[in-house]
Amino acid sequence: MHNENLFFQAFIYLAAAVLSVPISKRLGLGSVLGYLIAGVIIGPFGLHFVGQEGEDVMHFAEFGVVMMLFLVGLELQPSLLWRLRLPILGLGGLQVVVTSLLVAAIALLFGLSWQMALSVGMILAMSSTAIVLQTLNEKGLTKTEAGQSAFSVLLFQDIAVIPILAFLPLLAMKGNAVSLLASQVMMAAEPAAEGSALPPWQQALLVMSVVGGIIVGGRFLVRPVFRIIAATRLREIFTATALLLVIGIALAMQAVGLSPALGTFVAGVVLADNEYRHEIESDIEPFKGLLLGLFFISVGASVNFNLLLQQPLLILGLVLGLAIAKFVVLAALGWFFKLELSQSLLFAFALAQGGEFAFVLFSFATQSNVLTSAVAAPLIAVVALSMVLTPLLMIFYEKVVQPRFAAAIEDREPDEIDDNENPVIIAGFGRFGQIVGRLLLANGCQITVLDHSPAQIELLRRFEWKVFYGDASRLDLLHAAGAERARLLVVAIDEREKVLEVVELARKHFPHLKILARATDRRHAYELIRHGVDVIRRETFGSALDMGVDALKLLGVRSNRAYRAAQIFKRHDEEALRDVALMEGDDKVVIARSRQLARDLEQLLQTDEREMPQDTDRAWDISALRKDVI
Repeated sequence: MHNENLFFQAFIYLAAAVLSVPISKRLGLGSVLGYLIAGVIIGPFGLHFVGQEGEDVMHFAEFGVVMMLFLVGLELQPSLLWRLRLPILGLGGLQVVVTSLLVAAIALLFGLSWQMALSVGMILAMSSTAIVLQTLNEKGLTKTEAGQSAFSVLLFQDIAVIPILAFLPLLAMKGNAVSLLASQVMMAAEPAAEGSALPPWQQALLVMSVVGGIIVGGRFLVRPVFRIIAATRLREIFTATALLLVIGIALAMQAVGLSPALGTFVAGVVLADNEYRHEIESDIEPFKGLLLGLFFISVGASVNFNLLLQQPLLILGLVLGLAIAKFVVLAALGWFFKLELSQSLLFAFALAQGGEFAFVLFSFATQSNVLTSAVAAPLIAVVALSMVLTPLLMIFYEKVVQPRFAAAIEDREPDEIDDNENPVIIAGFGRFGQIVGRLLLANGCQITVLDHSPAQIELLRRFEWKVFYGDASRLDLLHAAGAERARLLVVAIDEREKVLEVVELARKHFPHLKILARATDRRHAYELIRHGVDVIRRETFGSALDMGVDALKLLGVRSNRAYRAAQIFKRHDEEALRDVALMEGDDKVVIARSRQLARDLEQLLQTDEREMPQDTDRAWDISALRKDVI
């Protein structure tokens, strides 16, 4: 019966995930909210498929958080982590301290003792590492300034759990018994082995030894072990080794009373330089994703709706109050640390919830007689509901808040252009336009640069480039830039529709201008040819052709032949490009013509190779020939 129940529970959890997450993603709600809703539906207050055993599942699923932090650590070089030390210690430390004090002050107003208020403040200062990182990753916001700041705060919070666990027993209401305090302090750092309570100095030495062992082992022992395992060419053994590494580190950290998630994060950072890092990531990623999904479902199933129904105004008021209090603190810290307003708001929306460690901390605080069950129970429900609320807050930011900043940027007035006598105007000064501009300036040609990205403008001005903000598809801006007197207009914008707008405008109002345009792909090039652009350069064509030459040389083709083949290919392809561009609207004809041109090119190259004398063109490539001889 036990096995039947196990398989039934596994079926329920997997079915809930498979059914809810695709629907949630299709509705634009994200996978995290889908998992949470699935948990509510199958939980004790939904279809009753999951009961008290959901708490055991939660403990198992928390291993997904451990794996996630291990993978996060693998992405962080130690040097990058060192560069983040100020945000981690400064931003993270201030967030925990300020939020703890603010929430504690509010709790005092509710009539709690200062010990209970302070413990509640410290516990509710935590945010959800699992939900925040997963949501930011799904939305591609991890690498933003707000994403990096959120990660720094979450990392500090995970570290802060350990001293909080040690500090909570000191707030116990039965504080008149010194022996009780001492025993509870030892509970905060309890070793896994029963009866192995150590004096504080021995406990500290043990902790440092385990952490040092992880660092030394990860640096010097893991690499040869993985090399031996990789030599077996058995993928399942490599996967088993990666899982063994993570589980072993988690157990070691737990044995000395530290956070398993923190230990595996440290191990991930140590292994960030390992040549097997990508294989380890790919092996662990599926387990991490599955366990995290299980964790989110468990959180959804743990929401105590009975308590919500009994005290709806209190619970919902506390959820709203917690979100507002944390939002205000986070937004203020974002301003203090000079984040842009949009990034500061994203940072605040992302972290305005309780965290998964709150479940552990509330349970520990109750056992330590710091909090009563009457206080802890509604707060646990508040944390769970705040976690469910987080994906909705992120959707609100994405759909309502962010577009307002985009609109504000669009409404910004263009700069007044005081440099309008130059022969060349460059519209768009990103990675493509900068190369053109630097080459022209190096040869003494003066340029007027326009760009429509405020962030790019600020970055370029820090490097002392003279760049003007404005949309080159506006006629008045081209007039201000001196288009009547200029000779060339270089359109290097990375938005294909915007490129066409600028080209049409320039062709109509400034027919004397020679237009050089950047094409994002072949079809874009067809459109530009039809608009009569003088020079078209596909943004990856030249570099791809250079790499083709390198590939030919590495395959043994002589340098002069490789370069000659590339020039023939380039000339033929550009002729073919203009030929096919005239066949607008008939895909069948275009496909047939493209195939014929490919056969013509192959025949042309073979004919050239047969007819080209062996010693032809050697004079122009002496250095390359010398390399071939060597």
